[in-house]
Amino acid sequence: MPNDPWIALEPGADPAERVRVLRRAHQTFTEAGTVPRPVRAVVADSWRRSARAGVGPDGTASVELTDGDLGAYRSEHPLARVMPLFRELMGTFAADGEHLLAVCDAHGRLLWVEGHAATRRQAGRMNFVPGARWSETAVGTNAPGTAVALDRPVQVFAAEHFIRRVQPWTCAAAPVHDPRTGRVLGAVDITGGNGLAHPHSLGFVQAVARAAESQLALLAPERPEAGAFELTALGRDEALLVTGGRTLRLSRRHSEILVLLARHPEGLTGDELLCALYEAESVTPVTLRAELARLRGVLGPGLLASRPYRLTVPLESDVSVVERRLAAGAVTGALTAYTGPLLPASQAPAVVWLRQRLADELRAALIAGRDPDLLTDWAHAPWGEDDPDIWRALAAARPSAAVRARLTALEAELAAPAGWTHF
Repeated sequence: MPNDPWIALEPGADPAERVRVLRRAHQTFTEAGTVPRPVRAVVADSWRRSARAGVGPDGTASVELTDGDLGAYRSEHPLARVMPLFRELMGTFAADGEHLLAVCDAHGRLLWVEGHAATRRQAGRMNFVPGARWSETAVGTNAPGTAVALDRPVQVFAAEHFIRRVQPWTCAAAPVHDPRTGRVLGAVDITGGNGLAHPHSLGFVQAVARAAESQLALLAPERPEAGAFELTALGRDEALLVTGGRTLRLSRRHSEILVLLARHPEGLTGDELLCALYEAESVTPVTLRAELARLRGVLGPGLLASRPYRLTVPLESDVSVVERRLAAGAVTGALTAYTGPLLPASQAPAVVWLRQRLADELRAALIAGRDPDLLTDWAHAPWGEDDPDIWRALAAARPSAAVRARLTALEAELAAPAGWTHF
């Protein structure tokens, strides 16, 4: 066994003999549920997590994003800004060594897979391709998925992989963090043959990850393009509007109006806007016209037309991003873009309806998908912590004691008589 438990193969060890021992151990685990020596503790723990997540040893990765949806998701991901650095530090090493450079997001989904052409073709046969989900809960033990699950660098050698078709490969990966928040953004990985079981490959990816974090810390926030016209309204009571190179914080009413106009590029009449915005029938058209006049002044000339009220240029919103990804079946991407309920303090009837519909559609997709990582993200968000349907789905997908306890408490609250308070 190696002295460092995070190193897969100690110097001088016979890789072929270790593979034979690991394959016997893997067979023992899949048949009897026990992990014999000399399987490393980090691998044994990962095998157990994989089995609890319902991963089968003969499974395969699923591709969740393709074509334009993949391109849009990658372009918006924070790690896109350090891909040139990854290529500079690892590209030649991967190509010359017949290896692959891979980068995944925080959910273990591969965003980029680059390197030696023949190796890429071989890896493609097991869906080690951009857009495929390689989290532990999807495909079991593997370096990028296990690195983000544990939030630490890890090396996985040959038959240490949980899925059999991945066992000819060896990989090493390290998580990359947002330098400002500490949040895991994803992981950088090197994948190839048994030669990567050397301790240097683990140190290499760890150094690359630290370099990426340093570069992210130095990069100034990206400036919006001068022609951009974008609205951010999820998780905010006052939306942010990017227009003409400026970022503006809108009033609540202006936020509501732009959300509705963004959804209706054909325009809305004054009566339609009145019904969409105001519960009280006593609100007059004069009040609405005054709000629209003020909004026209905020937007600048030529952007807000009347008869019907409409925007003269397309307005992209974070709401439409979530909707597009859901429609494409890209649930992970939709959840990533969903930063909270739409204008949560708004009581405008049309906004309330849209807010609830968007949340319900995303919840339904999460429950149907039964992905424990995504369900956990929703369950631990402020808008999901009291959601019994999500917790039931999570208890089925990941039946830990903590999850079951939370579900029991929620169901007890639901069963309590109205007005009953526990002291």
